[in-house]
Order: sequence, then structure tokens, then C-alpha cells
Amino acid sequence: MNNIPVVKLGLIAVSRDCFPIQLSEKRRAAIKETYKGELYECPVTVENEKDMEKALEDVKKAECNALVVFLGNFGPETPETLIAERFDGPCMYVAAAEGDGDMINGRGDAYCGMLNCSYNLKMRHLKAYIPEYPVGTADDIAKMIADFVPVARAVIGVSNLKIITFGPRPQDFFACNAPIKGLYELGVEIEENSELDLLVSFKEHENDPRIPEVCADMAKEMGEGKYYADLNVKMAQFELTLLDWAEAHKGARKYVAFADKCWPAFPSQFGFEPCYVNSRLASRGIPVSCEVDIYGALSEYIGLCISNDAVTLLDINNSVPQYIYDEDIKGKYDYKLTDTFMGFHCGNTPACKMCDSRAVKYQLIQHRLLEPAGSEPDFTRGTLEGDIAASDITFYRLQCNSEGELVSYVAEGEVLDVPTRSFGGIGIFAIKEMGRFYRHVLIEGNYPHHGAVMFGHYGKAFYEVVKFLGLDVKKIGYNQPAGVRYPTENPWG
Repeated sequence: MNNIPVVKLGLIAVSRDCFPIQLSEKRRAAIKETYKGELYECPVTVENEKDMEKALEDVKKAECNALVVFLGNFGPETPETLIAERFDGPCMYVAAAEGDGDMINGRGDAYCGMLNCSYNLKMRHLKAYIPEYPVGTADDIAKMIADFVPVARAVIGVSNLKIITFGPRPQDFFACNAPIKGLYELGVEIEENSELDLLVSFKEHENDPRIPEVCADMAKEMGEGKYYADLNVKMAQFELTLLDWAEAHKGARKYVAFADKCWPAFPSQFGFEPCYVNSRLASRGIPVSCEVDIYGALSEYIGLCISNDAVTLLDINNSVPQYIYDEDIKGKYDYKLTDTFMGFHCGNTPACKMCDSRAVKYQLIQHRLLEPAGSEPDFTRGTLEGDIAASDITFYRLQCNSEGELVSYVAEGEVLDVPTRSFGGIGIFAIKEMGRFYRHVLIEGNYPHHGAVMFGHYGKAFYEVVKFLGLDVKKIGYNQPAGVRYPTENPWG
């Protein structure tokens, strides 16, 4: 996936001048040795502002785009926080635990220094990632760094993202209302286009010499008998249209996501439904949200960066019938009926996240609406349908509400290995206490019916990302049934 950042971490140790500098340097070296990933060890230990400038020059030369600032002892409050102010990328602050030396000349008091560090960061209105318990041994800190990487990847990605839209949103589709104020607050660029612009570009790609190669790749991905051969040329033409538009309109940004209108005019004018093509781009690291859902596209992109894997966007769609619950869930899974629901979209979920029975089909709802009753599906073909494969999942969304406030929710659960007996790209989702979450977070929080899905449990990382991006923690709804939490505490611990 070349549409997300590659995180190159730098490690800078800081030292208060009344403590032995060797303590910070020895502890920094232990982290470098322990951490198994790529980690550049800056040789400059920061005791003062001049050191800070030298260290930043060094990590910049090493092309680091995220930093671990390590308090090997108490640490110098001003220089260590100026690192975050002057470095163009996310910074994590961690501190050394005692125990690797005697308690007279080998005591660093970083436990104490972390308090003043956080205080100074707040006074300077600086954002930084501080783990739930940021004081530890080299082994502990290596694990904290591993947790920081997906957070850093998402923060870097968002700050370099352009969302390209083809709209406007469908009539009465308030789910896709998108005040752009929140995008600018996050540092996300947006380019809004007409669906007509997309049609013009699509027509210009007719007979593109690359089309046969894309058709062959589509056929290989789906397997014989699972696609409409006569549609592949048009769909390949559309895929190339989107890819070329992304490259030509990326501008000053490094990464892109799309939010495209897909009904009611699209199928009749383009000659197919775009869902399968959208799914292919998503599997390649370029989210394409349905129905001009701008914040859906943003949410998908954040999830892509966190999980480093394909994501999808689904309707929180329908309840699970009692008979399906009784036949296939009750007694086999530890969920109540109200813990379950069906997540659905017409066919945008990547093939790699669906059961083997998936196939390119037609959009039943649009066929009813747009084509003659009783006719064979024609331009409403092009959806990728089938049951979503069983998997752990994280259901989440970042949204700008009608008041212009950035809000978010996140919940962990799973897709059950249970047949849906339905149409579209669909799965039976189970989240503990979903009934409570549905009423008191989704409905009470006025969230739309679109939610993004990461395939795995990434609630902790997502929570940290949106907090780093500046969301008030009181505006983050989460479903992690546990004990009482303090307002700023990550519920995943």
C-alpha cells in the first residue's frame, strides 16, 4: 500500500544537567537494542536548547518523520518540549523506570520529570502521544513504541491527506452531511467536484491501452463465473479514471481518498454500479466511500493507516431476525440478540475480506428503482456481494456534527461465522452491549448510519489517534464495558 506513510522513528534521549548524562545514554542504548523494528538512535543527548537544535537537525537528516523522546532521567523541561514544537511530525514521550543501577548515582527520577514534561507540553499547547503508563524498562518502552507506530502512521497520513469528492450527496441523504470546518481543523485538504466532471474524465479513458491488463486482473481476482465479462471493460475504464484523477489532483498532498456519488444517476450514465471498482481501490490502500460520505472516507483512511490492512464502510443496517439468532447464534456464541446487527453495503467491501462465495452481482434496490419491473439487470450490475468473512473487527467513525464539532466513536467486536441469508456485501456483527451502545452513543450522539470497519481489534490505537488529533475525550464514544474510567483515560488501557 503506497497510499499510507512509512513511519521512520527516531529516538532522542534527554537529560537534566544535574543528573549523569550517561544514565540517559545507557538507557537509550538499551531501548535501541531491545526494539525489534526500525529505530534511528540519535547520538545527541539533549541537555539544553542548543542540543535540541542539533538533535533535530540530526533526525531530520536521517529522514525521521516521528520521534520517541525519552526521559532517561528527570529531563530538561524546556528543551524536551521544544522538540515537539519544532519537529514536523508526531512525538511520543516516555520515561525510564529505575532498577538498572544503584539508587544513589543510578537513580534518574524520570517518574518525576514526566509530570513536569506533560505540564510544559500543555502550557505550550502542544500535542504529543503519552502512553497510558509511560514509565518503564527497555522492554516496556519497546512495547510502547510498537503501539505508537500505527498512531504515528495515522497522524502523519491525515496531515498529508486530500479527500477528492464527486457529488453532491444524494437527495435526503443527511448521513453524508459534511461540514468541512472539521477537515481544516484536522489539516485535511478537500477537492470537491461534480459527478459530471467524473463522467467527462471517464469518457476520455475509453479505449485506454491499459484496460485489457486491468480486465485480466479483475477476472483473476474474482475467478471464472463470478463476474460479468461484458462489464469488465467499463469497470476497468472507471478504475483507471479514478487512479489517474488521484495522481493528477494530489497536488501538494501525498495521500488521497475518494468520496463518490454512486446513485441514482451513476449507473444509468456510466452503465454499471461502481461498487466492485471501489472495493478494488480500497484493497489497494485508496478508500472510496459511498454516497459522497466525506467523513466516511476520512474514517476509512485513518483505519487503513492504523491497521495497515484493507478496511470497509458499511451501513449499521438491520437487526438480526430472532430465527437466525435461535438457529445459529444462541448457545454457540456468548451474545444476546441485542448484541448483534447486520452491517451492509451494496458491494464495496474488498474481496479479501469476504467469504469465497462472493461474486459480482447486481444492486437489487437500484434494479427495483431504475430498471423495468421484471427485466434482467443491466446497468445496475457491478456490486460485489456475499457474506463478509468471520473476523475480529473494530467499528468506528470520526465525524463533524451539525454544530461543527469533531466527534467520534469506537467499538470492538467480531463478524460471526453465520450465514446472513441476505443480499449485498453483508455480515452479522456482534459487539458486547451493542444495544446500549446503539441507544446511548449512536442515537444519543446523533451519528449517521455509516460506520467504518477495521478487520482486527484496534480500539486502543484509534482512541489515541483521535485524541492526538485534538478531539475532546468527552466527544469520543466507546464500547468497552469495564469499570469506571477517568475522562482522559484510554478505555483499552
